[in-house]
Amino acid sequence: AARQTATLSRCFSEAAAPFVASNHPRRSVLYMPGSNARAMEKGKKLPADGLILDLEDAVAINMKETARKMVNEQVRKGGYGLREICIRINSLDTPWGEDDLRLVASSGCDAIALPKVERADQILKVDQIMRECGANPKTEIWSLIETPRGILNADEICGCLPRNACIIMGTSDLSKELNVHSRRALMTSLQLVILAAKKYNKVVLDGVYLDVKDLEGFEKECLEGKEFGFDGKTLIHPSTIDITNRVFAPSEQEVEDARNIIQCFHDAEKNGKGVVTYKGKLVENLHVVMAEKIMKQHELIEKI
Repeated sequence: AARQTATLSRCFSEAAAPFVASNHPRRSVLYMPGSNARAMEKGKKLPADGLILDLEDAVAINMKETARKMVNEQVRKGGYGLREICIRINSLDTPWGEDDLRLVASSGCDAIALPKVERADQILKVDQIMRECGANPKTEIWSLIETPRGILNADEICGCLPRNACIIMGTSDLSKELNVHSRRALMTSLQLVILAAKKYNKVVLDGVYLDVKDLEGFEKECLEGKEFGFDGKTLIHPSTIDITNRVFAPSEQEVEDARNIIQCFHDAEKNGKGVVTYKGKLVENLHVVMAEKIMKQHELIEKI
């Protein structure tokens, strides 16, 4: 209990530290194996909003050290344009995790993804090592929640450090841990993490869809994820990028409505009107806030 109290106390004290999270769109974030130089090079031309260069699940044990060096060199070399580059390290309780972190912390990547996060102190330790290694203060931590303990500690994890800016659902590992095989069985877990992420204004990404040939099923899951409140989706194949970008971007109609709602509301304020309607529906300040969020997202997507 004392350790947990101390950990949470540091989380809240660090929360006051100056850190501005990226507002980069994260509709589509593609995992790429860190041991495959050709794939990482191909990533420079893919229309994904972000890439996760993976040193964990996608890399065989006998390739861990080689992949670590390859990813570090690849990121330092650059050439990825406006795509966000994240490196997923191995967990710090493995033989490779801390060496991964110490090498790539100052590589220039936009974020470091930490697998199987279950407690705030795991994030604090990563943050401490990043500081020791001279990581850019703007380099984010992305936390993967993929175990029952992680789900139940989602509030603690999401509330830990401004630098811990993005939460990713590890649905494959979670399904294994729960011994379930359907999306329906994960609903409670997904909603608990989304609630915690939104409470602390974190970006939250849906897990991967494993059947890459089932594009119809994939699109259905994207639509469902957007409806739940996910900001984007993690991917394992380039063929799914275009669908993801389309689903998680505001539609033309949404953009037009958002623009009109903002204009109607401001016109009513100027003219001293107390009631504002758009297409027969009452418009309140919360609708304007939502409309402004849509316009900001649209502008960011257009920029990249």
